[in-house]
Amino acid sequence: MAKKVAFLQGNEAAAQGALYAGCTFFGGYPITPSTEVAEVMSVELPKIGGKFIQMEDEIGAMASIIGASLTGKKVLTSTSGPGLSLKQELIGYACIAEVPCVIVNVQRMGPSTGLPTSPAQGDVMQARWGTHGDHGIIALSPGSVREAFDVAVASVNFSEKYRTPVILLLDEVIGHMRERVELPEASELTLVNRKTPSEPPETFQAYKPGEDGVPAMAPFGEGYYHHVTGLVHTYSGMPSGGGAVTNELVRRLENKIYRAQDDITLYTEDGIEGADVVLVSYGGSSRAAGAAMKMARAKGVKVGMLKLITIWPFPAKLVEEKTKHAKAIIVPELNTGQLVGEVERYVGRDRVVSVTRVDGELFEPEEILEAILHAAGGAK
Repeated sequence: MAKKVAFLQGNEAAAQGALYAGCTFFGGYPITPSTEVAEVMSVELPKIGGKFIQMEDEIGAMASIIGASLTGKKVLTSTSGPGLSLKQELIGYACIAEVPCVIVNVQRMGPSTGLPTSPAQGDVMQARWGTHGDHGIIALSPGSVREAFDVAVASVNFSEKYRTPVILLLDEVIGHMRERVELPEASELTLVNRKTPSEPPETFQAYKPGEDGVPAMAPFGEGYYHHVTGLVHTYSGMPSGGGAVTNELVRRLENKIYRAQDDITLYTEDGIEGADVVLVSYGGSSRAAGAAMKMARAKGVKVGMLKLITIWPFPAKLVEEKTKHAKAIIVPELNTGQLVGEVERYVGRDRVVSVTRVDGELFEPEEILEAILHAAGGAK
């Protein structure tokens, strides 16, 4: 059977991926450059009996998907930097109440209104630490339109499997570029549904974790008592100020993510074995980085690339392993240097070169090529 072929924007592909994964509820508010995500969902959800709602603001949009998720729905919202800022308190609520949800953030230049239609990767640290307090989080960043589809599916799967918010970090370039995409068949990709209780309602505890640290989740309206709060709570969901309860909860919210790092970590690699220079890239920057790599190879430089799709939790062991033999590591980013700090944290600063751009334009491959050639010359 011939594959279904489409000519899609990254934003459209992300929406289609969420639908493929079983998303049936979207709550959002229009904002450049993410609006196409909402547009696709507004057209497609009614066709399958799903619900689309445009809320009065970004805060209401985040609240709506939390409510829908608690009824058992797979949910999605989309936004850009200013909207992600507004969602942060309720992202924290979803973290502590362990509510599965996916937030698409199509990054643009900031801070504030910035350049609404220009690309950036300035929300990397906001995705990790934007909401207050210690918490685990998953953030994924695709580098192509097809990856936007696949990563949207993975985002829904991870949110359901680990009962956590997942932030899908596109950037304006990936969000608005169009590519030919071969879409998967209905049964081709694995889909995940949240765990549901196996015990009767009388003994059910809404936040008692399983062996994987993740509690089963009972949808509202099916006979299970389920108290939801943003306060620290016991396994029953009732508020508690006890030190032991607080310690156990906060550490579990992080550990359920970190213990699953191997499952969560998505990446691609190209020519790392034997490379003197390794590019560690992600998102839209990986497009120019890949072109620069080919140009450098044509000049005889041994260069490879590790493209991170999962950026939170940061794949420290992977980066250490893939760069351990490199004499230089180059991290190109459309920000002043956010993820490079994590690379330096685990491999040391001596070998790491940060290449940044913050003028609202995508990298030219020659900018990264210059850094590769300079690093390769210094590595001889």
